[in-house]
Amino acid sequence: MEKTIVAISTASGNGGIGIIRLSGKQTFEIINKIFVPKNKNKEIKGYTIKYGNIVNPKNNEIIDEVLVSYFVAPKSYTTENMCEINSHGGTVVEKRILELCLQNGAELAEPGEFTKRAFLNGRIDLSQAEGIIDLINSKTEMEAKESISQLEGNLSKKIKAIEQKMLDITVDIEVTIDYPEYDVEEVTNSKALNSLKDIHTMLKDLENSFNKGKIIKNGIKTAIVGRPNAGKSSLLNSLLKEDRAIVSDIAGTTRDTIEEYLNIDGIPLKLIDTAGIRETDNAIEKIGVEKSKKIINDADLVIAIFDISSNLNDDDKKIIDLIKDKKAIILLNKVDILSENKELEHELQKLNKPIIKISAKEEKGLNLLYDEIKKMFELNEISSNNETLITNERHKNQIIKAEKHILEAIEIINKQMPVDIISIYINQAMEDLGEITGENVSENIINEIFSKFCLGK
Repeated sequence: MEKTIVAISTASGNGGIGIIRLSGKQTFEIINKIFVPKNKNKEIKGYTIKYGNIVNPKNNEIIDEVLVSYFVAPKSYTTENMCEINSHGGTVVEKRILELCLQNGAELAEPGEFTKRAFLNGRIDLSQAEGIIDLINSKTEMEAKESISQLEGNLSKKIKAIEQKMLDITVDIEVTIDYPEYDVEEVTNSKALNSLKDIHTMLKDLENSFNKGKIIKNGIKTAIVGRPNAGKSSLLNSLLKEDRAIVSDIAGTTRDTIEEYLNIDGIPLKLIDTAGIRETDNAIEKIGVEKSKKIINDADLVIAIFDISSNLNDDDKKIIDLIKDKKAIILLNKVDILSENKELEHELQKLNKPIIKISAKEEKGLNLLYDEIKKMFELNEISSNNETLITNERHKNQIIKAEKHILEAIEIINKQMPVDIISIYINQAMEDLGEITGENVSENIINEIFSKFCLGK
């Protein structure tokens, strides 16, 4: 008999309510042992809620006054019999109810086991399950919207449409093999070639959508760099509207990175305030400078800040060398002190990067910075476009594998090799896509995906 699982599904700590969730064949049997409804009617109907008390059957002690929601198989989250006990929030109460469930036949659920059962029982596919964990971890409304799109099966529908086109090709090939007397191989090859090219285009579009999808999911990793006292920490504080970083006239105050998220039109900007880049004999500061250089190398965007009230020095020139091949925006800070510096501006214009004048101290020019970031990463296009986006690196990698096999099938046709060889590569491409939806996926991958879920989901 498959075990009946139980877990606390609400976050730990005090709250208005706590939810203890059960799923499995013995769910109602366990509930009947510990729950005494005020209405003595014992008939169990799905999508109903009963009011009563959770009682310890050993001594009839009332543990809590609760509402119990009933879901009868197959119309539940897991497709199994389920109950959700809505108790008063609080660690002690929730744990006592959980212990009663365990004492009366339930077993503690593993992280993500409820959703895993929904997948294994066919209610959702693997990409939809991954949409759930992405929704839980969403940092912005746009990321949540894209997660819901995946949860609703929009990506799965795209994959199914591509798989169907592949299946159509293999059917035509099998007809050619089974009925060679009709001599339609040349027609089949021509038709297959056109279909394979269409499939490759569809896969390539999905792969390319990852460039937008990863921005929605992971944000834009943005390094704020500059020499000491250029105004990096002041800029971070101004962007966040709080005193997050120490601002001081003493050079080298920031010796480690500070990371914070900023929301720009639904896109998370992961801001990293780095240690000021300069030559130093201080061992700790030197570590911070080396860390800053690595962050610049890994960043999606570099905001390089220069002091407009002074000319370039050797430290500034090192920063210019670090950002010359990076996607970067140059900020000329401290316009509250000096509005222009033609010599400095002329030197920085050679980088061919956007240049914006700001005062981090007085919060001037920040909107111009936001506008430039939106333009640079086409954020307005992302927010207004309803296309299906790949946000998961695992999905992207499987699509690239499928593309490779489709290109190999196209090469077979172009070399005029036997038509039945094409089927080998098409079937491999279908297996690649099957790992996205879970139709063809190893148990290790399934376990790895669901281990990322929280307990009780």
